[in-house]
Amino acid sequence: MATVASVDGKVVIVTGAARGVGKGISTALIERRASVLLVDRDEGMLTRTAEGLRAAGGSVDVLVADLRDRDCANRIVDSALTTFGGLHGLVNNAIATNEPKPFQAITREDYDLVFDVGPRATFELMQAAYPVFADNGGGSIVNLGSGSGTVGKPKFGAYAAAKEAIRGMSKVAALEWGRLNIRVNVVCPFAETESISMWRELAPESYERTLRGVPMGRLGDVGSDIGPVVCFLLGDDSSFVTAQTIMVDGGAAGFR
Repeated sequence: MATVASVDGKVVIVTGAARGVGKGISTALIERRASVLLVDRDEGMLTRTAEGLRAAGGSVDVLVADLRDRDCANRIVDSALTTFGGLHGLVNNAIATNEPKPFQAITREDYDLVFDVGPRATFELMQAAYPVFADNGGGSIVNLGSGSGTVGKPKFGAYAAAKEAIRGMSKVAALEWGRLNIRVNVVCPFAETESISMWRELAPESYERTLRGVPMGRLGDVGSDIGPVVCFLLGDDSSFVTAQTIMVDGGAAGFR
């Protein structure tokens, strides 16, 4: 796992940072002395998350943004540069979905929502960060995938498709940008989040069945299990790691 010095002093953008996996990643980065621009559309939750991280001594700033807005990507990158004077890492974590629902019941609106907030926003943020990383002599991008896509999960058809689109573009960018020392990797987590809690309430039998399929017998913790892996991929200790998909799921997905 990454040493603390691996991301010390780096500036990282994290989308969907107000809660769940994004908050856990941001917490792990702060603990390792990175500066983080927290991006989310939920202003209230984002403010509370930022206040907690600052109270812990973290160097953070916030940007309230809807990733579906056309000018959003450049505005986010510009905000990081203006606030912190540089940019070294990008974590595309944000996603939105109206699922679970049967495949045949997924509407165009459902599809557009998950693709606009997920792969399209990821694509545009990667493009916006590219010239900064190229001028810097390198940078690291970590995109969030899902076992729902790598393995497939009933009633998450659009979500699975969106997550696999993110993996596809990540591999292409890693291959094209490698010579510029811009690394792109994907992390597929399975952790306790607000959405998982909602799934447990809405479909307890499905949840328990899935949990029994996790070889390690538990879900991950966003701060202590998921965050450190992302920090490793963002940091100097992973300088020769790119174009990879890393499952941080206790062995649940069985994807190799």
